[in-house]
Amino acid sequence: MTTKKSIAILFGILVISAWVLGSAIQVRAETLNYKGYTWTVKLERVPISDVEGHTVSLLLQKGFSVFENGEVATNTSVVTSDLINLSGPFMLYVTINFQDGSTIVYKSRGTRGGSAVGWTSEIIKGTGRFEGIKGTQSGKYKYLPVETGEVGPKSYGEGTLTYTLPKK
Repeated sequence: MTTKKSIAILFGILVISAWVLGSAIQVRAETLNYKGYTWTVKLERVPISDVEGHTVSLLLQKGFSVFENGEVATNTSVVTSDLINLSGPFMLYVTINFQDGSTIVYKSRGTRGGSAVGWTSEIIKGTGRFEGIKGTQSGKYKYLPVETGEVGPKSYGEGTLTYTLPKK
């Protein structure tokens, strides 16, 4: 009798386990690769007098991204930096605005080294079809020389958004 009861309990545990595991949300990470271009709309740069070439800056940049799936989106970036001779750490927030009104916001920390910049980011918010998004962004951009009449730097490069969305 004890053996039948043990088998029944074991069978019950297996059935409950299969039900719980079978109903778990299966989420697969997706990627969006893109190429982008940015330009500076506003730049506030304050020199620091400890060493030559040291500045703390706040930039507002606009731009656009062309995704490998054919979508085009506009971007707004807010960048803070602490640079010595154009090299050093920075932090940036980027809002990507898609044509359907959906957005993705990510926060980055990275290092600029002269004319090249690279970083990794955490996606912190999404709206519309990206509501509930979780993931990362990585990218590499190069700066172009500032020309007469321009407020500040412009750049071009590429990146990847790797993300999951909640099951609907």
